[in-house]
Amino acid sequence: MPAYGEDLACIHDAGHSGFALGAAPGLLRILRQHGVRGGLVTDLGCGSGRWARELNRAGFEVFGVDRSPSLVRMARRIAAQSRFAVGSLWQAPIPASDAVTSIGECLNYLPAGPPERLFKRVFHALRPGGVFVFDVAGPSRIPANGPRKSWNAGRDWAVLVETEGDRNRTTLTRRIVSFRRIGNRYRRSEEVHRLRLYHPEALLESLRQIGFHAERLSSYGRFPLPEGITGVMAVKGV
Repeated sequence: MPAYGEDLACIHDAGHSGFALGAAPGLLRILRQHGVRGGLVTDLGCGSGRWARELNRAGFEVFGVDRSPSLVRMARRIAAQSRFAVGSLWQAPIPASDAVTSIGECLNYLPAGPPERLFKRVFHALRPGGVFVFDVAGPSRIPANGPRKSWNAGRDWAVLVETEGDRNRTTLTRRIVSFRRIGNRYRRSEEVHRLRLYHPEALLESLRQIGFHAERLSSYGRFPLPEGITGVMAVKGV
């Protein structure tokens, strides 16, 4: 079963789209500060299209890719001016772009390929001066005292999450049980999400070796990134 089936996709959009919406003003400012004021933005791991819609409103064209068919269906409705495709960000073709983004620890999700290979594809797709912005989860996301349980709920949904990590393998596992109201009943579904955790400095070095000017971000403008999440901004040299 692909990550973010129908029920969890709806819950994710309802309960967690605040990350994309909160980050959007700062992300747009980063793009503009580096001369990207229009053109095509490729969004890797586009989710339900909330960031794509903000880009459209700011005058950008968007091509988004996500491996969840349910999320892509939502994105086509939410950001109707954008183009979307179902596929893995590690394999999907990246068109010639003015900027590439990947927001919300999308690069962490397994199965994943070598980051260096993706970075090279992004580098070749970007125009000179193009910007690559993404964020990743690091090893500090692993709960310190064993598995951690959490929950969240909305008007017609609830989600329970158990999170545990493997420090030797630098991986994180989330076991997710969701309940979504369908008519007069709640439907239960389960998913297991596995993530590879990255040391940001290693990624920055890889980007620089490829030819990017890269730096760490602790926030997208005034929007602070959660603890254990690092943002990266990489600019292709002119």
